Amino acid sequence: MRAIVVRRYGAPEVLEAHQVPDPQPKPGEVLIRVKSVGVNFADLLQRMGVYPGTPKPPFVPGLEVAGVVEKVVPSTTKPGGDQSLKVGDAVAATTPFNAYAEWVAVPARLVHRMPPGMAFDDGAAILINYLTAYHSMFTMGNLQAGDRVLIHNAAGGVGIAAVQLARAKGLITIGTAGSTKQDFLRKLGVNHPVDYTRGDTVGTVRKYAPDGVEMAMDAIGGKSFRESYECLGSTGRLVVYGFSSIAGADGKRNPVRAARALLQMPRFNPMKLIEKNVSVIGVNLGGVIGKPGLFESELDEVLRMYAAGKIKPVIAKIFSLDQAAAAHHYIHERKNIGKVLLH
Repeated sequence: MRAIVVRRYGAPEVLEAHQVPDPQPKPGEVLIRVKSVGVNFADLLQRMGVYPGTPKPPFVPGLEVAGVVEKVVPSTTKPGGDQSLKVGDAVAATTPFNAYAEWVAVPARLVHRMPPGMAFDDGAAILINYLTAYHSMFTMGNLQAGDRVLIHNAAGGVGIAAVQLARAKGLITIGTAGSTKQDFLRKLGVNHPVDYTRGDTVGTVRKYAPDGVEMAMDAIGGKSFRESYECLGSTGRLVVYGFSSIAGADGKRNPVRAARALLQMPRFNPMKLIEKNVSVIGVNLGGVIGKPGLFESELDEVLRMYAAGKIKPVIAKIFSLDQAAAAHHYIHERKNIGKVLLH
């Protein structure tokens, strides 16, 4: 089969198309013929060799797909996942670093039948982004109707998911993006769009929430973590789920840039957290996937909301599998509004 292989860490150009052996599903796994692949910022960090748990090269990157079940191999030990899956089912799946390929073999517990009428592109765009946002906001953050949430990069995949989920749950949104994406934020329904390029993001947020927000969602890192923390009010939660500031527009590893971002990151003193009555929450979706009951309950709610028309992924651009490097450049250059996919 054809797959995109990372033979060495580096810039997007290290993503190379190769013929590799077809995957052979083991007991308890499902073979999927891939229709659509979700491209996440985590994939960019995998390619650079800075994402936690990334295999040593060579490896096939990517964390989520949608496609058609080709084969189901029952477990020889204990059942797992949806035991009713059968050949021909349209499914979405999270994958362990092997999504950029024509076929993937995935543990059955990570494969989920898509709701009737869901397009493959939506299936490939919903798992990572919407589950990250949902877990952050409602499981870890316990947000309630009327709460105010600051969403950084509100025009990105997780950002759009967070805005849509917030609207569905009656939250007030403050969303940041560059100047060219402000109109999109308004159309998306962000209550208070903020152009971070104009400076003084904290002051602008405080105009809309003088006593501070109940949650700030930040995957930027560096000094942005400090600014987000300053936007919190009493009982506020800072959710950190990424560190995109270490990746520049050229897509190359830059030790100086990474060191600067790390030095700008605040140190959170437990006594200060107590004094301010706030919390800092780290979110890694891999840890959620490792808890089957929690993962399935959150996914069921996200898919229910999709079926009810309350949420729907925004697709920024679709590239062919062989254009994976171009897709990564597109995200590095912060051009995307919504989800980037590979076909």
